[in-house]
Amino acid sequence: MVQKYPYYLGGEAVHGEEELEVEDKFHRRPFAAVSRAREAAFEKAIQLALGAKSELAKISSYQKRRILEQVRAGIEERREDLVRLLVQEVGKPLRDSRSEVDRLLDTFRIGAEEVSRLGGEVLPLDSVQRGEGYIGFWKRFPRGVCAFITPFNFPLNLAAHKIVPALVAGCPFILKPAPTTPVSSLVLGEILSKAGLPKGGFSILPAYPEDARLLIEDDRISLLSFTGSQIGWKLKEKAGRKRVLLELGGNAAVVVDETVEDLEGCANRLVRGIFYQSGQVCISVQRVLIHKKIYGELRDKLVEKTAKLKVGDPSLEETDLGPMISFKEAERVHNWIKEAVRCGGKLLIGGERNGAFLEPTLLENVREDLPLWCEEAFGPVASLQAFEDFSEALAKINASQYGLQAGVFTQNLNRAFQAWEELDVGGVMINEVPAFRVDPMPYGGTKRSGLGREGIRWAVEEMTEIRLLVMRK
Repeated sequence: MVQKYPYYLGGEAVHGEEELEVEDKFHRRPFAAVSRAREAAFEKAIQLALGAKSELAKISSYQKRRILEQVRAGIEERREDLVRLLVQEVGKPLRDSRSEVDRLLDTFRIGAEEVSRLGGEVLPLDSVQRGEGYIGFWKRFPRGVCAFITPFNFPLNLAAHKIVPALVAGCPFILKPAPTTPVSSLVLGEILSKAGLPKGGFSILPAYPEDARLLIEDDRISLLSFTGSQIGWKLKEKAGRKRVLLELGGNAAVVVDETVEDLEGCANRLVRGIFYQSGQVCISVQRVLIHKKIYGELRDKLVEKTAKLKVGDPSLEETDLGPMISFKEAERVHNWIKEAVRCGGKLLIGGERNGAFLEPTLLENVREDLPLWCEEAFGPVASLQAFEDFSEALAKINASQYGLQAGVFTQNLNRAFQAWEELDVGGVMINEVPAFRVDPMPYGGTKRSGLGREGIRWAVEEMTEIRLLVMRK
């Protein structure tokens, strides 16, 4: 049976005349239909958000914390429903779906804590002669109406990483979820609708890109936050004067040097970092640079552990990898793998496709000008390569056009700090894979990986502006 969902316009449920079908990604049949928002709905959402702007800006810290805690309680009540929804809507294995809902709860808890930290400072203006007799103060004020566009791979927690800081900052927002996975955001909207926000405080509008033009181009919107593909740069060109935050993926690399003694533990972390959620993670491990002294041993461990992964029905506890989001995406990555092999790369394991399922795949000696090495694969595949010089390995990571996160396995403290100083990325993980993320940390990248940082504290800073007060004594 196909379940129907409204969209949320100004905080109220609306059943539109048109619908978007949403597929169960394992069974490949519709399980839900959501109301489709057209441009008129986005225009109305902007008007309602502008009307709520002043009221939201005046909400007390106590009220904000109460709202966030109430939403968190609503999520907790529906935890199992949300887990099962992720399994269906994304094709995310059951264990990973539980993990996302746990993180969603953490994100709202962190936001509730962050409310009390939204303060300011007293400025000693008399530190210069012209400032004698003056005192200054600054604090943060909400930037205004925010537009959010989120991807398919974490439809709950990546939406929360935009919604929660907006609530902390006191900004009305309009969220457009990915059309392939809109149901999760709409369930979150249902919970939000009961939290006591002023009318117009939020809208969640499933739509195709052509419907949502106003989110990008309209100057009444103060901030656009987009998580997705390289199309984000084109959106930035059309965004006018508004603040733009972009998280546009990566080509994450790991260096494993010869000082690493626990190769078994390192291999476990790497396999998880490569194949978690079928590699459909912006910080999924795609390139592994291994010192030549340990290359053969670690390579063999990785192949052995990859062979034990179970691919199949994401609703089963034992499943490690479910389907990719679509046949098209699985075919794209499969073609990249075949191209790499044709051009001299060696297939170590995997490499076959069955519909939207792509086997967990490892290769070595992939040519560095090929997409599988230098572009974002966003699939269950990684390329291995041996190195001799640690500094040259870091330079190879930096040669990428992407710079989201990187990992370094080493027992040498100097090398750990060298990596932190030299790698042109948003985050360096020592003795951990770049796929590691906990929700309080600043998250974002350099180069083609985007602009700005997420993580509640840092996103709140982006969604607020400093306003100065100066008084003459």
